[in-house]
Amino acid sequence: MEATVDFRPFLYTVLTLMGVSFLLAMLLLGFILWRVKRINLSPNATFMSALRATPLLVVIFLDLLDFGLDIFGAPVAWVVLSRLGLAPLRGVTMVEQLLPGTQVIPLMTLAWLVARFSAHRQ
Repeated sequence: MEATVDFRPFLYTVLTLMGVSFLLAMLLLGFILWRVKRINLSPNATFMSALRATPLLVVIFLDLLDFGLDIFGAPVAWVVLSRLGLAPLRGVTMVEQLLPGTQVIPLMTLAWLVARFSAHRQ
């Protein structure tokens, strides 16, 4: 007698979490576009300096978008970062969004924390 494993509850849970993540990301996007204006960075800004100038809600939005849409969130992130004047973050964000298996890890939020705490040590 062969035992079968039913993956439907797991899939439903993951799809529900992705849907909620996407909805939260869209709400955050509306708030970000309403409240956060274009960020003025120097033309030679690095990834770390751009990350230090980025509000926390923006990186949380990027992580929620990555989890909610997986690789399909990459173009949205590109446009939002361009509109906010955060071009130095686009390349790393694209790589992070396109890497499989990184959706459950909030890499941009962790990078933001590292950038903020390393700024205080310098």
